[in-house]
Amino acid sequence: MQYQFRISGFVHQIVYSHLMPGDGKEAVGIILCGQHYSEGKCILLAKEFHPISHDHCERGGDYVHWKTELIIHLLEKASKENLSILKIHSHPGWYDKFSWVDDESDSKLFPCVYGWMDSDQPHGSCVMLPDGEIFGRVVSVDAEYVSFSRILLAGHEIKIWPRILRDDKIVNNEVSLRNRQTLGDGTAALLKSMRIGVVGASGTGSPVIEQLSRLGVGELVLCDPDIVELKNLNRILNTTLDHAKKKQKKVEVIAEAIKKMGLDLNVIIHSENLYNSKEALNDLAGCDAVFGCMDSIDGRHLLNQLATFYIIPYFDLGIKIEADGQGGIEQINGVIHYLQPSGSSLLSRGSYSLKTLEAAGLKRRNPQEFERRLKEKYIVNLPVDRPAVISINMQVASTAINEFLDRIHRYKNTEPCDRAAIWILITEGTHFCEGDGQPDLYLQNRAGRGDMVPFLEMPEL
Repeated sequence: MQYQFRISGFVHQIVYSHLMPGDGKEAVGIILCGQHYSEGKCILLAKEFHPISHDHCERGGDYVHWKTELIIHLLEKASKENLSILKIHSHPGWYDKFSWVDDESDSKLFPCVYGWMDSDQPHGSCVMLPDGEIFGRVVSVDAEYVSFSRILLAGHEIKIWPRILRDDKIVNNEVSLRNRQTLGDGTAALLKSMRIGVVGASGTGSPVIEQLSRLGVGELVLCDPDIVELKNLNRILNTTLDHAKKKQKKVEVIAEAIKKMGLDLNVIIHSENLYNSKEALNDLAGCDAVFGCMDSIDGRHLLNQLATFYIIPYFDLGIKIEADGQGGIEQINGVIHYLQPSGSSLLSRGSYSLKTLEAAGLKRRNPQEFERRLKEKYIVNLPVDRPAVISINMQVASTAINEFLDRIHRYKNTEPCDRAAIWILITEGTHFCEGDGQPDLYLQNRAGRGDMVPFLEMPEL
């Protein structure tokens, strides 16, 4: 069994404040964790942190002693709710491994923990360093240790520990050269280690998938229940008239195109609606980040729920095109929401209301009843299919990908905490006025000159 650990940025901040009070002494607390089991992996998911008061501990620069009786109420709660116990303490002196004192402490604590439990879920022990990095292990009932292979922080920044400095397979691969030159060997290796989910393979989803593939992500989970239609050919990359005629599934067409790229990328596809596929939801739950590229309100709500329950960074993409009623466009806006577990949601941000969520759910489950209630004005109407074109989709998709890259590899001047949502005002924006610039007198005198020798007055041509 492989073990991983995930923690939200909000819980991480609370843990850090308690474990690193600034006095140079170790501190300790307990994190109650849910679990996710899949494909020979068990991921412990930080649910809530319970500090052990500094006043109830004997603390020093390289030790912290406390009594097990202090957490009996947590053991009872964990047993009742089938949660895992994860002890976490600090190493303010930057010692980046478990000490013999830690080994002795864990060997005494965890047999007691397992003795309280009615089930055999794993329990763990972690250490936090002064920069917030965490390393840890699962401790068996016999005090045998298995290190966490991966620890994910889903906060303002997305961090994965242990840090990957480089991957020789990537460094020696000419295909990844430009990505490595731009992002560095470490970030290229990190992307290669990541599994990323994309729900919706059409408008914004198609260019998101294309960019993630060519940036060198190691594994993609793609979900979309629809087939390629003629109306899709204006915006879904790699689709053809033949795909539309054969009514092929969008995810199948895209997966085949990625395979032909030859980029050593594993692709998992699901061609069912998420509400009808526990398997798809399970695969998404194992992702390090998820992009939602859907119009449906209930689909976005479901994905927001999933990302919260399983501590997944979630990027939600949306486009709104408003017509002026006279055959023109009044406004084009795009938005990218970045959502962290334990933070604000699409619902609390006002992206949709409970009434529209209810209507969307009814329309999916019972279209006839939806139409009846709509006709009798018992339920709100929903937006109809909106026009979408590739230029707008690509701009929004590229902004989302660049936002994702900044959160795994900081390069922007603004803090990520100030960019929970980014609006792209395509019909507005900042502009340069021609009257603000000076005319180029050389070119001005040659406007309309056309053919001549030398061509363009450039002898080298």
